[in-house]
Amino acid sequence: MSEVTRPTLSDALTERMLELIRSGGHRPGDRLPSTRELSQRFAVTTPTLREALRRLEATGAIEMRHGSGIYVGAAIERLVLPNPNMREIRAAQLLELLDARIVIEPPLAAMAAGRAAEEELTALKQALATAGRHLGGDDAELHDANMSFHRATARMAGNVVLHEVIDALLTVHGPEQREILQLFDDRRRDHEEHLAILAAIEARDAAQAEELMRAHLVDVKTVIEHRVQSPR
Repeated sequence: MSEVTRPTLSDALTERMLELIRSGGHRPGDRLPSTRELSQRFAVTTPTLREALRRLEATGAIEMRHGSGIYVGAAIERLVLPNPNMREIRAAQLLELLDARIVIEPPLAAMAAGRAAEEELTALKQALATAGRHLGGDDAELHDANMSFHRATARMAGNVVLHEVIDALLTVHGPEQREILQLFDDRRRDHEEHLAILAAIEARDAAQAEELMRAHLVDVKTVIEHRVQSPR
């Protein structure tokens, strides 16, 4: 019979920190007690506390700002998290990730079209306006704006778990997405496809939004398959 793994002091402390955040009604961005105060509160040494804090920071539950303090992280309420230790992704894995996006994102675009609110549409428009200003060569800004568009579309669908799944997928293969942008080398076409998806969502045309999102992502996958078959 295998031995039951006993929770370590750091494990217990991590749970107590989470309980402190939840029971205190803390929200993302709220400041937490200092390291010294927490060490005294939990009666542990500073190194033990820091180990627990590093675990929580790795999952986005807290944010440690040098010279400022410890804050509740934006990911404290997430159900789906990207792997913080992800290494380079194999080509087959990347294609599977894109297959997952092709399955998930088109229906989310349709759902977004069915419940689009003006405030959410504004966020989509702002993301694409930013992308439009960087079509001339600032790939880092263009990439961020494009990913903001996809994240905002998923969020607009209204399903928190599926939005977090898409956010995690985009985070996991962010570097590959930037390489796609360079390889695709048709920034304006990519931008126009995004604008067409936005127009369908704004028109509340769920079927068209789903079809356009699917075609867009299939284009992205085609580029990746070409890269895998003809590596530079």
